[in-house]
Amino acid sequence: MRFLVFFVLAVPLLAGCGKGGPFDYIPVSGTVTYEDGTLIPASRIELAFTSLAPPIGKKVVPRIGYASVKVSDGTFSGVTSYKFSDGLVPGKHKVTFVVDNPKGKRSDLMAAKYFDVGTTPLIVDTADIPLQIKVPKP
Repeated sequence: MRFLVFFVLAVPLLAGCGKGGPFDYIPVSGTVTYEDGTLIPASRIELAFTSLAPPIGKKVVPRIGYASVKVSDGTFSGVTSYKFSDGLVPGKHKVTFVVDNPKGKRSDLMAAKYFDVGTTPLIVDTADIPLQIKVPKP
């Protein structure tokens, strides 16, 4: 009987937990390279996608999406915003990088403006999946 009571009370609560709030998400994948198509010689590349969607109401904004790039081929998938591999809110997003350079400073791999959401010029649109993110060589 306790199990039945738990089940009746818990299942409706769990049903609303997976959506990600008031936003819909779409799976996102793509590649990251220099503009000439060569791979970025980093030991680690992480991407952050900051939605440019307007807030719902006055305060509800989409979460930032994150992805790890396979440095061996420049591909990424499994972008995570709300729950693992859910993707991004449809629309445009600013892209920033976290990179590790085994041979020196991270600014040796790309300009510092790509590390901050306030200065990055990179904007992608989920309408263009798979995304092709290209940065100039420093």
